[in-house]
Amino acid sequence: MKAIKLAIAPVLALLFFSSCTSVRVLSDYDREANFEAYKTYAFYKTGIDKAQISDIDKKRILKAIDVEMSSRGFVKSKNPDILISIFTKERERVDIYNSYWGGQFGWGWNPYYWGHGMYGNNVSTRTEGSLYIDLIDAKNKELVWQGRGIGTLYNTSNIEKKEQRIREFVSQILEAYPPKISSK
Repeated sequence: MKAIKLAIAPVLALLFFSSCTSVRVLSDYDREANFEAYKTYAFYKTGIDKAQISDIDKKRILKAIDVEMSSRGFVKSKNPDILISIFTKERERVDIYNSYWGGQFGWGWNPYYWGHGMYGNNVSTRTEGSLYIDLIDAKNKELVWQGRGIGTLYNTSNIEKKEQRIREFVSQILEAYPPKISSK
């Protein structure tokens, strides 16, 4: 049994740490919108100006969106089919892990094994952020698609890592665009 527990521990740790680096993506869209008609885009300055992040990070996000949209065949235009806006949210997450290892099978606490086992509380904090990318029909001024990426933000002075994380967020959010509409 101990061998099984020891073999499972690294797998659980790997799953935990890999889940911290991924971006969870949610998207929603207007079922009436004709996404095939959208070929050109521009940034919606009014919406972007309201985003509560630094101007430098705004530039990084917009550059990443430009790269993604261009790679999908969209063209930036002064007379666009869609307008792109962004906004962000962040919150501090606190994770608390209680553990007891008594050398017995299973998890839990046994009051009869005084001095047998290890107790520990692990507390970690991290900043979790959300990046929203809104696509607005330029003619109707109506939201037609919204993508949201949720993940851990790295407060780092390493600019390359920060830029890479922003590119990951944008890329994974825009993987859901255009929506795959099923015909029933």
